[in-house]
Amino acid sequence: MAKLKINYNKEKLQYNSPILKYVMVVVTILMVCLFMPKQPRFRYDYQKGKPWNHENLVSPHDFAILKTQDELDRDRQQILKTVHPIYNVNEVVSKEQLDQFNIDLGEKWQAAQLDTLPSQDIERYRGVGTAILDYVYNRGVISLNSRYQLKGNTSATGSEAEYNFILVEDNVAQQRNTANIYTIESAYAYIERTVDRNRFVQQKKWLSDLLKNYVAVNLVFNEGQTEKAEQTALANISTTRGIVQRDELIVEQGKVINNEILQKLESLRRVYENEAQMGGKQGLVLFGNFLMVLLIMVLVMMFLYFFRLDIYNNNRLLMIIFAVIITMLGVLSWAIKIKIPSLYYIPYCIVPIIFRILFDTRVALNIHLLMVLMAALFVPNSFDFVFLQLVTGIVAIYSIRTMVKREQFLLSSLLILASYIISYTGLVLTRNGTFDSIYWNDVLPFVISVGLTLLAYPLIYAFEKLFGVVSDLTLMELTNSNSKLLRELSIRAPGTFQHSLQVANLAEAAVYRIGGNPLLIRAGALYHDIGKMSNPLYFIENQKTGNNPHEELTPEQSAQIIISHVLKGVEIARKNQLPEVVVDFIRTHHGTTKVDYFYNLSMKNNPDKLVDEELFRYPGPIPFSKESAVLMIADSVEAASRAMKEYTEQSINNLVDKIVDHKLMQKQFMNANITMKEISQVAAIFKSMLKSIHHVRIDYDVLKKKSADD
Repeated sequence: MAKLKINYNKEKLQYNSPILKYVMVVVTILMVCLFMPKQPRFRYDYQKGKPWNHENLVSPHDFAILKTQDELDRDRQQILKTVHPIYNVNEVVSKEQLDQFNIDLGEKWQAAQLDTLPSQDIERYRGVGTAILDYVYNRGVISLNSRYQLKGNTSATGSEAEYNFILVEDNVAQQRNTANIYTIESAYAYIERTVDRNRFVQQKKWLSDLLKNYVAVNLVFNEGQTEKAEQTALANISTTRGIVQRDELIVEQGKVINNEILQKLESLRRVYENEAQMGGKQGLVLFGNFLMVLLIMVLVMMFLYFFRLDIYNNNRLLMIIFAVIITMLGVLSWAIKIKIPSLYYIPYCIVPIIFRILFDTRVALNIHLLMVLMAALFVPNSFDFVFLQLVTGIVAIYSIRTMVKREQFLLSSLLILASYIISYTGLVLTRNGTFDSIYWNDVLPFVISVGLTLLAYPLIYAFEKLFGVVSDLTLMELTNSNSKLLRELSIRAPGTFQHSLQVANLAEAAVYRIGGNPLLIRAGALYHDIGKMSNPLYFIENQKTGNNPHEELTPEQSAQIIISHVLKGVEIARKNQLPEVVVDFIRTHHGTTKVDYFYNLSMKNNPDKLVDEELFRYPGPIPFSKESAVLMIADSVEAASRAMKEYTEQSINNLVDKIVDHKLMQKQFMNANITMKEISQVAAIFKSMLKSIHHVRIDYDVLKKKSADD
């Protein structure tokens, strides 16, 4: 067992080499700098609806005013209205249908039992039918396209169902209108009218129904040519509307930025960035990026050093933080380069959720804040981005402050979405002062982003497996009493299982009060005595009869069996792949205390012999966290309370105080980050809970006497 411990520490020491830490920091800084924009940024910050807080801005040179996206969309719609769809004549269709009519006529004539009529009648019907079909196909049969019916490209009649189009026949194009072309339905109507007016046709309905079978579309929509014509027209759309001349005043200090001024500023910014990209000193830009990223990374490391030294000293945990930072900023940079419609499709809130579940609220909040500041160096309209991401990130962190149910992921997602919508609405209203400027299509990126945020769950699982960390989700699974190991404990050592449940309840309540991880201590409490499964009957809580196997052993032998449950517990835990943070509770719940009962019994049996204390002492180590210190007290208090003969308020108070004082005297808490005030709070909680468990009644006579004395 000792050898296993030494090897583990060597591996941990090598992995936490300071050199590796510095390499990871440098790589992270370089990767983020690689993702950042390489051209200088426009130095003015401005928002629509807000005053211009800089000096008067005069145009340094002539530049064109860019159209807004709404203006470009309107121009695009107008241009598309002028582009007519292109159709081609399919001459094969008309020829095939006419030939088929002439072939089928004789057979249809006999089938209808019309062969009793004079033979010249069939030829008359053939002539009438051929003439009608010829006329229909010469005029043309078309299938109307709903896209052009609804886009306003209507005929002179004003009917929305009719539209102009270009008909190409024998490489000759001419403009036509669907009002002068047959559809299948209108061709049927023409056939019925024409046949009905023909006085030489006796079987009018029969001929009409027959001719309808040979009507097919012969004017075919040419989608490729039409799209090409539309693209050519769109390429000619001007992206500008007017010019700002050199030395012209763009905006004066203190003036509210309206739509016109905003577009001039946006146009100047675009020209500036394009010119800077062509002629700017990229080396200096890169150096500036490096300084800003370096400063932010220094702040990250300082925060971890001063407030979470355990993370700072653990390169595995640092690797998770750096990997998330690089990945998210890389995705953001990629999204900007490919110009996705909205940067809010990116699930940025996944970052604080991952850090909150893997670490704690403080780590998640600080790193999310610094990451948003880094992201602001990438994005346009950085104020909007920073405001939205900070608000929603904080909501995400607060909504899963205590992770006790998986349903909290869904609740958190709904709260994040609500925060996005409220923040977006507020930003738009402060700038425009009207609900008309709120485009609800802009909410779609928020919905998709929140949906993608649910990917945090599988990502957390991946981080746990790759880096050996334990999240609250894993602890929730471990605290399920139906898990394999706890079921085995309840069967083989039912008394120990009940003891562990009571200890878990006591410890969880105490840690919830003084601050800590309730899920962690509950998991530790449930598994702290699993080593007793090896020899359950040697522990009093599992002895169902009056027989005590220790009566046949020496005190030294009994003490070794009792002590061995710690080492066997560690062995069982690691065999079942329990996380090391849970194994630590097994190792530390007795610290370096002695098995006092058997030690005192040995001294009593051998008054003249020097008793070796080490034979009766647990191997340790002593608790090194707040949670493990609370568990040590809860374990001792719960076990001792079972042996009490009388349960009174005074006896329980004395028991808890005696156990706490004994642990303090043995210096069991010197390595744990727990204060004396917190120990006193823990003791008070244990006293209150034990009184409730053992149904201690209040002594009303004492209360009356105390009240009278007051």
